[in-house]
Amino acid sequence: MSYPNPSLADLAEDIAAGLTDPTSVLDTHTSAHTPRPQSLAGGSAGVALLHTERAFTQPDQWSTAHTWLSAVASGDLEGSPGASLFFGVPALAFVTRAAAEGTGHYQCALAQLDTASQDLTRVRLAAAHARIDRGERPALAEFDLIRGLTGLGAYHLLHSPEHEVTAAVLTYLVRLTEPLPGGDGLPGWWTDHGPTGQPPADYLGGHGNFGMAHGIAGPLALLALAMQRDVIVNGHHQAIARICTWLDAWQHDHPAGPWWPRTITLDETRAGHCDQPEPLQPSWCYGTPGIARAQQLAAIVTGDTARQRTAETTLLGCLTDPGQLARIVDPSLCHGAAGLLHTAWRAAADAATDELSACLPHLAALLVERLRTAPRSIGLLEGSTGAALALHAAATGTVPQSSWDTCLLLA
Repeated sequence: MSYPNPSLADLAEDIAAGLTDPTSVLDTHTSAHTPRPQSLAGGSAGVALLHTERAFTQPDQWSTAHTWLSAVASGDLEGSPGASLFFGVPALAFVTRAAAEGTGHYQCALAQLDTASQDLTRVRLAAAHARIDRGERPALAEFDLIRGLTGLGAYHLLHSPEHEVTAAVLTYLVRLTEPLPGGDGLPGWWTDHGPTGQPPADYLGGHGNFGMAHGIAGPLALLALAMQRDVIVNGHHQAIARICTWLDAWQHDHPAGPWWPRTITLDETRAGHCDQPEPLQPSWCYGTPGIARAQQLAAIVTGDTARQRTAETTLLGCLTDPGQLARIVDPSLCHGAAGLLHTAWRAAADAATDELSACLPHLAALLVERLRTAPRSIGLLEGSTGAALALHAAATGTVPQSSWDTCLLLA
């Protein structure tokens, strides 16, 4: 699947050229996140990943990638249990693994970072199992992709799929999908807090989260990708089935195709319907594209052709619906045009028909248009760095050699 477009390549090159020197970049770029070096989401780690991906095809860029890697590792590394795929030791491990793949160097550093990431994952797992044993509900940060064990599992599956810690994360996710004793029929991933961490007093009854970034679509995608690599634990198939059954229960119809709410409350669950009247922003993080891609991956590995057809039809519907596309107002990976393009690009490569591929040129043009009016920033998730990575993939038509989009659980 390739549609080389020199304008996309030129724009990606222009963005990358403005992100060369770490000492000057922070003075000339804005960021929606505090630009901490160890942040994959909004700091130097994300920029290092961009230059690493480019260096696979432009070897003269390895020196720039190394400069940014050094910037990430320049301070005291965050290796406490609060570290995650997107911040601290695991974030640096993720980027270092990519550089090691391309150069054969960094092996000693990677071994140390990997050991530290395994250790903190084990600590997080022990806390999660203890919480389940107490019959308490999880916080999103326990299991989600951005802050939780799903993100850590994504790194371990990529770097060491046969390691016991990888299987341990998957085993935890299986247990996460099981209802808690006395849980009133709510799924095991139901949280007592609100979507942005609001305390129970402010979000009575908590909520169920559907999204790829913070909700159950992330664990579904990781379980499917693990099965694709023949990394399977007890209860694996049943966990996928439980998540898909829940998604089926909350699937809604729309003239453009099926959709799912971003979240549901306890009152909505008891009433059997959600208050969200229609699909919102078609984003990777919370919207239909991310949820559809997770279901497509699950359908492929389980041989569920009907679900695969529904997932691909759903994605096609939102990609061709002017009303939904009009909600894409920025170029970001997280909730903007870059995430929409790259999610569709990955889904199209696995799709049963060419209909999704036919949408890609228009989505690329939408990303270019949104970049024209957006300020340049260093963020991977919400800034120009992520947009440049999506542009690079679209322009070359090749699978990311650094596996950078593993952090989005798109592949």
